[in-house]
Amino acid sequence: MEETISLRELFAVLRKRLWLIVLITIIAATVSAVISFFVLTPVYESKTQILVNQAKNDQQLYNPQVVQTNVQLINTYNDIITSPAILDKVVKELKLDESAQSLKGQIQVTSAQDSQVAQIVVQDTSAKRATEIANTTASVFQKQVPKLMNVDNVKILSKAALGENLSPVKPQPLLNVAIAIVVGLMVGVGLSFLLEYLDNTLKTEQDIENILELPVMGIVTTIKDVPKATNVQRPDITARVPQRGETFGS
Repeated sequence: MEETISLRELFAVLRKRLWLIVLITIIAATVSAVISFFVLTPVYESKTQILVNQAKNDQQLYNPQVVQTNVQLINTYNDIITSPAILDKVVKELKLDESAQSLKGQIQVTSAQDSQVAQIVVQDTSAKRATEIANTTASVFQKQVPKLMNVDNVKILSKAALGENLSPVKPQPLLNVAIAIVVGLMVGVGLSFLLEYLDNTLKTEQDIENILELPVMGIVTTIKDVPKATNVQRPDITARVPQRGETFGS
């Protein structure tokens, strides 16, 4: 027989194991909050912008070919910025206790489509160090471009600044807790249906009808023990043995 399940039965399963769903959700949210606030190290972000633009003369003013060339060069510059040729000098200048390969994982170079501006984004556990790495990377790159590309067309558009009230970009405790709540609800609901599926015990006469496809003729109810009466006054019945010469009724 093909088994079907109605929405009412689904809600009945959820209501039956609501305590389990709530418990798993609370545990997931609590663990996420503890890890986000007390375990994970805050990560700060700093940005600097560079402009790729060749020096113009009267003949090159607003030349679209030159602009297109600068835009195409940005893709090449993005790779050069994170190359050992630049990062080795950044590590040496700042006296960082890490390799250029490790520093590369902290730097991301982005640029908008058809834009001559590239953005160097640095993430670090120290806000001050992130600012220093961003500015130093832009400065070193500006100095090395003429040697590497035989063209001097890079200018620093804006430097990274160390603000007074910087907030970390990672972790985001509220977002992590929200994700944990959603995951906890999903796990709780899934576990509830799994337990219901594995539970093959018969609990009601309806279960017997569904499985055996036979009508229930009768059920045996649970008979509770009748409580014994206490403090019941019994009649005072006394018997006296008649003496010699006495008769009953005399």
